[in-house]
Amino acid sequence: MSAAEGPAGPYVVGVDSSTQSTKALVVDVATGEVVASGQAPHTVTSGAGRESDPEEWYTALRTALAQCGDAARQASAVSVGGQQHGLVTLDAQGRPVRPALLWNDVRSAPQARRLVEELGGPKVWADRFGSVPGASFTVSKWAWLAEHEPEAVRATAAVRLPHDYLTGRLTGEGTTDRGDASGTGWWASATETYDEEILGRVGLDPALLPRVVGPGEVAGTVQDAELPFSKGTLVAAGTGDNAAAALGLGLHPGTPVLSLGTSGTVYAVSTRRPTDPSGIVAGFAAAHGDWLPLACTLNCTLAVDRIAALLGLDREAVEGGGEATILPYLDGERTPDLPHASGLLTGLRHDTTAGQLLQAAYDGAVHALLGALDRVLDDDADRSTPLLLIGGGARGTAWQQTVRRLSGRPVQVPEARELVALGAAAQAAAILTGENPAAVARRWNTARGPVLDAVPRDEGALERISGVLRGAAGLLEGE
Repeated sequence: MSAAEGPAGPYVVGVDSSTQSTKALVVDVATGEVVASGQAPHTVTSGAGRESDPEEWYTALRTALAQCGDAARQASAVSVGGQQHGLVTLDAQGRPVRPALLWNDVRSAPQARRLVEELGGPKVWADRFGSVPGASFTVSKWAWLAEHEPEAVRATAAVRLPHDYLTGRLTGEGTTDRGDASGTGWWASATETYDEEILGRVGLDPALLPRVVGPGEVAGTVQDAELPFSKGTLVAAGTGDNAAAALGLGLHPGTPVLSLGTSGTVYAVSTRRPTDPSGIVAGFAAAHGDWLPLACTLNCTLAVDRIAALLGLDREAVEGGGEATILPYLDGERTPDLPHASGLLTGLRHDTTAGQLLQAAYDGAVHALLGALDRVLDDDADRSTPLLLIGGGARGTAWQQTVRRLSGRPVQVPEARELVALGAAAQAAAILTGENPAAVARRWNTARGPVLDAVPRDEGALERISGVLRGAAGLLEGE
C-alpha cells in the first residue's frame, strides 16, 4: 500500500474503536500509505453482562491520536469505525448515564424473543428491518434497560451507538450512518428511516436518536481543540466495524469475505436488500449505499485451538485421511442454528491419528462457515471469485488449505491487517475527493495479497459432515 515516491498528501485519519481497543491510522490519500498509527486499550466487564465506559473509548482515541504525532495534525478529515450494536445512553449534558451495553452482552435475549413475537414473527422483522433481532441488537438492549433500570431510561436524553458517540465527541453533533443504524433493530431497511411502531413499543422517543448522515455526506468538523487536528478538519459519517471492513477491502458486489476470528463471519456486498426470515443472515446496510448481508458462526479459531490443545498439538499439526468427523460446536452454534449443541466426535477408529482429529475440527468449522456463506451470496453470484480470507486465522496454513479444499475456490489473503481503520480512512478520503470510498480502497490496493489457486472440492468430506449433522439432529438440538 505504499508508493515509491512516498506520501504526497493530503492525509486522513481512520479510527477502529473495537471491543478491546481503539486504533488510529494516518493514511495518505494519494497512495494509501499508512504514515503513522497509534493504539490504546479499553476495559470490558466479565460475566453475563458485557459493559464498557464510553469515556474510556474517547480517552483511548485521544491517546492513539497523540501517538500518531504531527501526522495527525496534518490530516484534513477523520472517520470512525466502531463496534456495532452497543447501547450508549447520554444525559442532558452529554455524559454517559451508565456504562454502554456491548454487542456481546446476552442478557437481553428474552427481550429479543418477545419483540420478535410482538411484531408478528421473524418474517415481519426480516421484511421491514432486513434482520431478525437477537440479543446483540440495540433495540433488545434498550428493552432490557427499560425493564431492569427504568431510572437510567428516565435520565437518558440521547441514545447512541459506539461509533456515534465518538463521532459526536469530535463534532458536537448527534449523527450516525445507515450501516451502523441497520444493526439497531429500530431503523427499517425497507424505508431507510427510523420505525415509529417499534420505537413506540419499546418506549424510545425518536427525538433521542441521531440524524442519519447519508453516504458521502459530512457529519461535521472537529470541535475539540485539545485533539491534534487543525481547525476545520472534516468528520465523515463513520460506520460500524463490519461495514468499515467492507469499505477497507474495496468490495465489489458478490465478492465473498470469510473472517476467521474467535467466531467466524461471512459477508458480501449486494445490490439487493436482504430479507432472511430464518434470522441467520443479518441484512445490514453497506456504508456506501448498497447492502451487506452477513452471517456468523460461533465456533472458529478459538474452538479449533481448544481441540488442538486437548490433543497436545500445534494448531498446524494436521494430517489427512481417516473417517473421523468433528462438529466443534463448543459454544453452541448459530449457523447451523443449534444454540444448545456441544462438540461432537464420531467415526473414531484404532488407526485414527491425533492429526486427523485436528483436521476434522478444521473441517467442521469450515463446513459451518461455507454453509453460512451459501446463505449470504446472491443466487447469481460468481462462484469462481476468490474468497477473501481475513481475521486472525487467515494466515494459518491449515485454515487456508481447509477453506480451499472444502470450497473448491481460489483463496486470497489480503496483506492489510487493519481493515476497519483503513475502511474508515477511505470514507474520510472520499469526502475530500468525491469518490466512492470502496473505489478509494481499490485505488489503494488494500486487498492485495497472494492468491492460492482453487483445488478440487472434497465432496466426500462435505457429505460426511452433512450426514453427521442430519443423523445427530436430535442430540445436537437437545437442551
